[in-house]
Amino acid sequence: MRKSLLMLSLLTILYTNKSVGQTKEKEHKIVFHLASSDTLVHKALVKQISNVLDFWKMAKIEVVVHNNGIGFMKQDEAHFAKEIQSLNSKGVIFAVCENTLKQRKLEKSQILTTATFVPVGIAEIVLKEEDGWSYIKAGF
Repeated sequence: MRKSLLMLSLLTILYTNKSVGQTKEKEHKIVFHLASSDTLVHKALVKQISNVLDFWKMAKIEVVVHNNGIGFMKQDEAHFAKEIQSLNSKGVIFAVCENTLKQRKLEKSQILTTATFVPVGIAEIVLKEEDGWSYIKAGF
C-alpha cells in the first residue's frame, strides 16, 4: 500500500511538471516568402500574419519580399500599406530584397518606410531556416 501511494505521488508530480511545462509559450519564429504580384495573395498574407499574431502574441515574424512581390512594398502600389504599418508596429519585419530593387531599377525611397533591406531575398530565407525559423510560402 505504501509503495502504491509513493508511486502515485511520483506520477502525480511528474504529470504536474509536464503539464505546467506545456503551458509556457514556446518561441515561434516564422519567415513568410512573398514573390507574387497577386493582390489576393497579398490580402491572404496580411490575414495569415494577423491570425498568427492573434494566436501567438509574441511570435517573431519576418516577411521576405522579392521578385514579383515587390509591389506589396512599393509606395505607389501597396494596397495594404495601413495593414503593413500595423503589423510592423507589432514587431513584424518586412525585408525587401536589394537584388530585386537593382534589377527593377528601383530606389529604396520608393519602398514603404516600414521596410528593412536584405542583399538577397532567397539567402535571407535560407539563413532564417538554418536558424530554426519555420518557412511559409505566402498565399493560398
